[in-house]
Amino acid sequence: MGAVVQRLWLLRSHTAPISLLRSSDTTSLARCLSSKAGSGWFRGLEGNKKSKLPSIVKAGEPVLHERAMEVNVKEIKSERVQSIIDDMIKVMRKAPGVGLAAPQIGIPFRIIVLEDKEEYIGLDTKEEAEAQDRRPFDLLVILNPKLKNKTNRTALFFEGCLSVNGFLGVVERYLDVEVSGYDRHGEPIKINATGWQARILQHECDHLDGTLYVDKMLPKTFRTAENLDLPLACACPKLGSR
Repeated sequence: MGAVVQRLWLLRSHTAPISLLRSSDTTSLARCLSSKAGSGWFRGLEGNKKSKLPSIVKAGEPVLHERAMEVNVKEIKSERVQSIIDDMIKVMRKAPGVGLAAPQIGIPFRIIVLEDKEEYIGLDTKEEAEAQDRRPFDLLVILNPKLKNKTNRTALFFEGCLSVNGFLGVVERYLDVEVSGYDRHGEPIKINATGWQARILQHECDHLDGTLYVDKMLPKTFRTAENLDLPLACACPKLGSR
């Protein structure tokens, strides 16, 4: 089957997921279905059960660099959306990571999951966790999140990403944000977050707009994970709250 024919077949065979979208623009969905990650995931929803979890897609995949589409609120409790959410949670925990956006498994929908456990925080020193204002929080699932900052105060800290694995960079983020959206039961939710939780929310919401942390980082701070503890270049600002 040629590439063009295969793409048309995918679109005809998987028209049902389009009803999940609030937007009538299906360009991103078409891209998703024609990509290895997206088409494999949607095929797994039809008939045969998925045999394995979806892979985390890496920087360069179009789905990571385009705005994701809102989920139709009426479809949130559908088997398809719930399956996406379940897979996202499993992939995040397996990685392990503290957050994941649907585009990171090749699905162009506005869904994020996040949680920060004591065991993750324990990998940092007590001083680092205090400086980051990092505290554990339970699993959060948010669909169609809308984020707004509640203060102009910001902080500079290193961030990494499962889609840009092995590298880190310093990103300036707001210290206090509010996120509203829907939980996995289709109920409206509103979350007020500070410190590291606020940073995670901003990072994941960025994914939904096609933005990676490398698009916002201070370029001279970019480094491999092995070089994380090396001092910053002289021209770089000091880490912490501003």
